[in-house]
Amino acid sequence: MHQHEHLKVDRDIRCAVLTISDTRDKESDKGGQLVQSLLQDMNVKVDSEHYNIVKDDKEAIQSQIESWLASDIDVIITTGGTGISQRDVTIEAVSPLLDKEIEGFGELFRYLSYTEDVGTKALLSRAIAGTVMNKLIFTLPGSTGAVKLAVEKLIKPELNHMVYELNK
Repeated sequence: MHQHEHLKVDRDIRCAVLTISDTRDKESDKGGQLVQSLLQDMNVKVDSEHYNIVKDDKEAIQSQIESWLASDIDVIITTGGTGISQRDVTIEAVSPLLDKEIEGFGELFRYLSYTEDVGTKALLSRAIAGTVMNKLIFTLPGSTGAVKLAVEKLIKPELNHMVYELNK
């Protein structure tokens, strides 16, 4: 038994999924679709109005996130824009919004990426997580391998507990 298994939310967890990409649309967005698919077996709900794709633009990212923060959701998961290229601005958009950063998320994500998947390329990921207004935000890279790793190994095992803690 997981040590926090008894600390659960007694309702569907409401999640928003935001893909950051200059090239993807809802048909080709494998990362955003995978997030939703991987969360289906949990009590996590993603409504169509809580799934969107925006360009790699700081203001567009912040605008969408701020809109969802004003709605009745618990979690925002973003995919894309976490690397080091000039176009990668997700971290710069999300970081100023956070009340608290969950440093362990990024640290564990890079460690798992290094040991299980990509080796030293893991240091290029700037994935972060944190809280804002008693809601969780996870910023994931856009690759399906990274999404699968983050959701299955880090988010799913702790999501109920984290939402519970923010709402108790």
